[in-house]
Amino acid sequence: MGERVMIRTLGLSAVLVLATASPAIAHSAASSAQPVVSSARPKQSELEVSYLADAGYAAAVVLRCDPAGGPHPKKGKACKALAKAHGDPGKIKPTKAMCTMEYAPITAAVKGQWHGKKVDWSKTYGNRCEMERATSVLMLF
Repeated sequence: MGERVMIRTLGLSAVLVLATASPAIAHSAASSAQPVVSSARPKQSELEVSYLADAGYAAAVVLRCDPAGGPHPKKGKACKALAKAHGDPGKIKPTKAMCTMEYAPITAAVKGQWHGKKVDWSKTYGNRCEMERATSVLMLF
């Protein structure tokens, strides 16, 4: 019978130790937990902007937005133009410019991601001036 009392006493002692220790353990676990941070920032956009002329010349640059970056010489303005067009290069507001009527076809293309959405756009213009007028600063490189 003495052995039973001893086991009961040890069992109760263990319960008391755990009961008094658990608030400290809970506090320690809560203080070491990392806060959940919600990011309302849109996904970064990365686009390859290029053109290819039938005359044999071509150029391409990478344009990153959110934040603006990459080797595009007018990256900030190009990102703003695309943002106003909701990432659709065909909906960029054209600039006011006069172009000659010469025929020298050039194809503009934009491929990549805009806020997580796939972009695969291209259009052929009659000449470089028409392309730059239609796409504003996007194709100025």
